[in-house]
Amino acid sequence: MSTGPIRILLVDDQPLLRMGFRLILDGEDDLSIVGEASDGAEAVRQVRDLAPDVVLMDVRMPVLDGIGATQAIAASGARAKVIILTTFDLDEYAFAGLRAGASAFLLKDVAPAELVSAVRVVASGDAVVAPRVTQRLLETYVRGGGAGTGFGAAAPLARALWRRRLWPGIPAGGGLPRTRCWRT
Repeated sequence: MSTGPIRILLVDDQPLLRMGFRLILDGEDDLSIVGEASDGAEAVRQVRDLAPDVVLMDVRMPVLDGIGATQAIAASGARAKVIILTTFDLDEYAFAGLRAGASAFLLKDVAPAELVSAVRVVASGDAVVAPRVTQRLLETYVRGGGAGTGFGAAAPLARALWRRRLWPGIPAGGGLPRTRCWRT
């Protein structure tokens, strides 16, 4: 991350949503919107051209979806951290996004202050997962795993998530603190 403001690329096929995110994030002194894209292919190009610190990425978009774009960005070696931000509270999107290299998965009903906090957390190198999604990750990949490993058939994903520190400890009072590691 650069020493100046956190540079953000907004990626969503709906202009009104990009505008809303811009209004929320541009109001912060330490955040700067450096570009916008309306599909995943354009996002990959803009990551290369603009070198943002954080990319807010929608999942369902034309040309190239957010999961494919996240995978391409991660494979490119870019330093940009991707936050998957979607209206669809579906495990398949959360798990696929995290597997593709996203540093965070949030739902679009996130409070504005939590979105701002998540951008800062991800830019600092930590990770954030929406509390509802975290619960399902635990149920699917830990509690539902086979005996002995604690991970069952999902061991590769669970270990990768642990290494990337994607098991957040979110207090009951809300907020998005620095991520805490979960260990078996």
